[in-house]
Amino acid sequence: MTNLEYDYVIIGSGFGGSVSALRLSEKGYKVLVIEKGKWFKAKDFPKTNWNLKKWLWMPQVGLQGFFKMTFLNHVTVLSGVGVGGGSLTYANTLPIPKEQFFKSGSWATLNDWKTTLGPFYNTAYRMLGAETTPKLDASDLAIKQLAKEIGKEDHFEPSKVAVYFGEAGKTVKDPYFNGKGPDRTGCVHCGACMTGCRYNSKNTLDKNYLYLAQQLGAKIIAEKEVVNVSPIGDKDGSDGYTIKYKSKLGKKLKGKVTAKGVIFSGGVMGTVPLLLELKEKSLPNLSDKVGCNIRTNNESLLVMTSTEKNHKDYSKGIAIGSVLHTDENSHLEPVRYGEGSSFFRTLTIPTIHNKFVLFRLLGMFGIILKQPLLFLKTLFAKNYAKRTTVLLFMQTLDSTLRIKKGSFTRMKTVTEEGRKPNAFIPEALTLGKKFGKMIKAIPYANFTDVLLGSPTTAHILGGAVMGEDNSIGVIDKECKVYGYKNMMVCDGSMISANPGVNPSLSITAISEYAMSKIPSKE
Repeated sequence: MTNLEYDYVIIGSGFGGSVSALRLSEKGYKVLVIEKGKWFKAKDFPKTNWNLKKWLWMPQVGLQGFFKMTFLNHVTVLSGVGVGGGSLTYANTLPIPKEQFFKSGSWATLNDWKTTLGPFYNTAYRMLGAETTPKLDASDLAIKQLAKEIGKEDHFEPSKVAVYFGEAGKTVKDPYFNGKGPDRTGCVHCGACMTGCRYNSKNTLDKNYLYLAQQLGAKIIAEKEVVNVSPIGDKDGSDGYTIKYKSKLGKKLKGKVTAKGVIFSGGVMGTVPLLLELKEKSLPNLSDKVGCNIRTNNESLLVMTSTEKNHKDYSKGIAIGSVLHTDENSHLEPVRYGEGSSFFRTLTIPTIHNKFVLFRLLGMFGIILKQPLLFLKTLFAKNYAKRTTVLLFMQTLDSTLRIKKGSFTRMKTVTEEGRKPNAFIPEALTLGKKFGKMIKAIPYANFTDVLLGSPTTAHILGGAVMGEDNSIGVIDKECKVYGYKNMMVCDGSMISANPGVNPSLSITAISEYAMSKIPSKE
């Protein structure tokens, strides 16, 4: 093992991968992070999401951005690609799930998770620079008014987010890590968090975990995709692993490295398909549960575009500035894009809830015929982003899918337990209609929601969950992969229950916990 090039190779640089890179580097290990996406600096981010080349990830057609859309048969998945993973495009929000999350799913009996993870949530807050939104903007105030109308005003609150607010536009020396981190600039509340922060205010992972890991010697290589992980010598990986990778567009191998350990951190859309492929060729000891227990937050995304003549500017603020807890299982958040970012306008149509697609289409045309003026005003509205609020509705109610290798596509989904993910959540539409009356808007949704009945989610989770043995899970309670030595999964695919809220903080905290179990290098 003295001839191995690295102690650990980390595949992916999102929340789990970045935590792993820093904590292992602090413990004296030699670390390599391999990321298939690009490095992005503030100047590289697009001004709007119409700049598809810089925003959208579809490298096959020359689009090398950081936002990825994956169309599966039961769900459309939104995710991030690039150095920093999902932190580049997520909405900054850092909620701790309610108690049910810690007591359900395949991990429930493995630990007293709420107590155990408490200190690690605090560490994650500190590392990500969590701060309560200091002011409410137009869409937040509209949700607050909605809360009052439904008798839930006491259940509305500003969100806790990974943003440096400071003095708007003013650059200061590192305010988080005693001068060891990069300079930061106060948030200007432009609303463009999800198209990439161009003002150095969003606390993306390249400004905390990855930045500090690099100072300790961790190496990061971008635009390389891992295609194989194989044990050296002993089949259980005791002698280490060979990791092979290629460029993101090419088919030929570009290189290989050897390491004592491997950590899969490519997110569900990266880790799960890779593990499914490796189980068939180089890692046959992986649990048969790879790809199982896939969850969303049972969410609904409704796009609301105001047709009021003197509409408020809903694009100003941060991506998600507030949250309304509509009941013990459900949450509603107003989401915004910055001025000019109206690409999603091309993907949405009026939504109607019905089991049958024919009735949904008839209902959609019924909306158009019943409210033609409102529809036309929405269709041709100027300043779309300024007029638009996306309502993100999430629930902790549980159901699971399974991701498998497809015959004609790389992945397909099949239903597993509970009802299949549903684009039509009655509570969400009821709230959407109430909100629509307030701002003179029609609820729209992604075309796949309406035509196929499959929801859109930004929070795909599971596929390599915890279990007391390999008949239940892929990893144990310390995120170690069953069947192999020095192999772990630290990303959204390890999440083993439905958090019902934005999961980034939980991924960070659980990864912190997992890294705390690894001893320092001798």
